[in-house]
Amino acid sequence: MIKRESYLEQIRPFIDKPFIKVLTGIRRSGKSAVLMMIQEELIDRGVDPGNIISINFESMIYSDLSDSRALFDYIRAKITDPGRKWYIFLDEIQEVLHWEKAVTSFLVDFDADLYITGSNSKLLSSELSTYIAGRYIEISVYPLSFREFLDFRAKRGIVPSENRQAEFVEFLRLGGFPAIHLAEYDYDAAYKIVNDIYASAILRDSIQRFNIRNIELLERIVKYALDNVGNIFSAKKIADYFKSQMRKADLNTVYNYLQALESAFIIQRVPRYDLKGHEILKTNDKYFAGDPSIKYAVLGYRDRDISGNLENIVYLELKRRGYKVYIGKLADREVDFVAEKSNERIYVQVAYKLPSPETVAREYGPLKEIRDSYPKYVVTMEDFWQDNIDGIKHRHIAEFLLQKDL
Repeated sequence: MIKRESYLEQIRPFIDKPFIKVLTGIRRSGKSAVLMMIQEELIDRGVDPGNIISINFESMIYSDLSDSRALFDYIRAKITDPGRKWYIFLDEIQEVLHWEKAVTSFLVDFDADLYITGSNSKLLSSELSTYIAGRYIEISVYPLSFREFLDFRAKRGIVPSENRQAEFVEFLRLGGFPAIHLAEYDYDAAYKIVNDIYASAILRDSIQRFNIRNIELLERIVKYALDNVGNIFSAKKIADYFKSQMRKADLNTVYNYLQALESAFIIQRVPRYDLKGHEILKTNDKYFAGDPSIKYAVLGYRDRDISGNLENIVYLELKRRGYKVYIGKLADREVDFVAEKSNERIYVQVAYKLPSPETVAREYGPLKEIRDSYPKYVVTMEDFWQDNIDGIKHRHIAEFLLQKDL
């Protein structure tokens, strides 16, 4: 098993601390593997494997544990010595009705260190904030980063190339779901695997969880959002578009369906931020796919979409690194990403190429207008680099993604 060290680093400070460790993310992003890595680390630290209780609720073995009472009784029977420390791992906890009651009880009744995962952010956040507010930390697990993609390839015996740019193209085409990087797959086979992941996520974490009835409308909204990755739009714009196509689409329904897709991590919403007014704007957001390969699986890979796909990859990298991410509004101009973390901030413009002085001016112009001293980047797939202009750094996207500190 290939360790995903960045997630272990986030979890280690909270091992044996009185906080529930909650791992969230789209299905098959690697949450279960991270749980296994934590268990291995605990054993390496000297924890008795008999004191580790691990349940994956997607397994038929545990299908009887369908509600909080059954789960509590099962765990209580496993805890043979309540005076000892127990480590409880509950994978895809949202499959258990009223799971939060059992988890709360584990904290009260036993000396337990708890780790749970889930694939629906709204379901988890509402229960967590109601029942165990202040007693949990949430860690988002994403599909593989470019660096992790290279690690997986090396583990399979693929000799690393000195040409990181060429390897990035492969990452761009395949996306980051770990399952497709455990063996050699061509693009068609990879997209078939991703399509199955997508189908499971949309069925179990959107349709079933939110009792969605108009599945055809949901699928059309997914396709619209994925087709407009990197473009600004709103629920109203989607509703108006469908009406222009002579299809009925209630605005509230469109809004609710977008929220359901976002809760399942199929798409992710990025709000706009007024850089002069210093406020988050309430209309016209951008949406990105939970992984670029979802878009390819649903719509097919299209070269003309490359700018939006590159933005998608940069957005996910910023999120992996713990940044809050916004779209920057500067009068009638836009900064692709304004990313903030603690006292840090960076600005990033993303483009495929800079083929003309006009394109250079368009990408660099908004960054030049920002007068603070935070790092500013223009990220492209150029084979050559522009000299730094007014302190703005130009990076090939492969180098940007591999850069240790931004």
